[in-house]
Amino acid sequence: MSVALGTTRPLPVRTTPIGDPGDLLASLPRTAPYAWTRHGEGLVGWGEAARVAVPPGPGRFAWAREWLGSVFGDAHITDTVRTPGSGPVAFGSFTFDEDAPGSVLVVPQAVLARRGGQAWLTTIGDTHLESITPVTDPGRIRYGDGSLSAPAWERVVAQAARRIRDGELEKVVLARDLLAVAERPIDVRLLLTRLAHRYPDCYTFSVAGLVGATPELLIRRTGQEIESLVLAGTTPRGTGPADDFSRGAALFASTKDRHEHECAIASVRQALAPLCSSLTTPDEPELLVLPNVQHLASHVHGRLADGASVLDVVAAMHPTAAVGGTPTRTAINVIRELEGMDRAGYAGPVGWIDAHGDGEWGIALRSGIIQGRRARLFAGGGIMGDSDPASELAEAQAKFRVMQYALEG
Repeated sequence: MSVALGTTRPLPVRTTPIGDPGDLLASLPRTAPYAWTRHGEGLVGWGEAARVAVPPGPGRFAWAREWLGSVFGDAHITDTVRTPGSGPVAFGSFTFDEDAPGSVLVVPQAVLARRGGQAWLTTIGDTHLESITPVTDPGRIRYGDGSLSAPAWERVVAQAARRIRDGELEKVVLARDLLAVAERPIDVRLLLTRLAHRYPDCYTFSVAGLVGATPELLIRRTGQEIESLVLAGTTPRGTGPADDFSRGAALFASTKDRHEHECAIASVRQALAPLCSSLTTPDEPELLVLPNVQHLASHVHGRLADGASVLDVVAAMHPTAAVGGTPTRTAINVIRELEGMDRAGYAGPVGWIDAHGDGEWGIALRSGIIQGRRARLFAGGGIMGDSDPASELAEAQAKFRVMQYALEG
């Protein structure tokens, strides 16, 4: 059912411990699957006990928290597990641009979860567990240009780099889209399974048609403790171990990529410092090696000073320099002017929140929007003053391969 702020009915919620459920993704029915998993742990859900379209605008996260407060606050909860992710949970996806419609929160009727050696099932109301139908293959995939062709996007990158050299801004992240059409309807469960097996270090997610595997943890809140993984600076994997090592070393030594990474870390510090009593960021990044690319990565840890929920932290952090640019407002205006497309949920926050304000939210990278036989895939990269358009296009194409693999196997 769909519900709006102020019109919710109390939800009868029951969470019970269960034995090991095995593969969480294998438990999903075909219709409306929700997922947030990594290394076989996390949460999956189905059905809709409550759903709302979050109005666009600068106050959207506060509106979302108020809506969740009314839904969770009135719920009749029986929870013997009492751990982050037990009790009622909402999955959410927010658009990259605060002025764009399309942000959504959904409280599934059933959530199956496993974390830290515990497993549990949460149900709302008289939930009838749907039968699990066989996963289907979409068949042959055809690709076509999205909003811009490859040469047109290279020209946009060149324009952005020129504006950076002229001193208008330090960095801007530009994205492009790719359209895919399958022979048969695309089964989201197949995409999730392929992504989870191929990219176990990433967070595999599915929320309201937005599906992907992001390497970037925007924020995790467990009580007052928070952590984030900042990624900025990318190179494709090599053709062999020696080439791989050489590419990683070049990335680590790259002035352009190190500056891009420092911009991203600085934006996270600026966003989190007012919320935290303590905050730790590393002096130098490390290399995160994934099957398709290598990233410069930094782990950030902090302790919240008051009762901020994970959504409050998301509101403070989004958009980070890693997906927007520096300075943020100038970069967003350049994105709106040059990209020529609506990112929708791509590069926006995606994840889950429970009734205690705990949760995990990532940045929706390496993702696509799935509708029937059609998929709209997204990829992008950070543009600096010395960025080479051909190299930036190659980086985006390497990132597209994540979702292309999910579609094709």
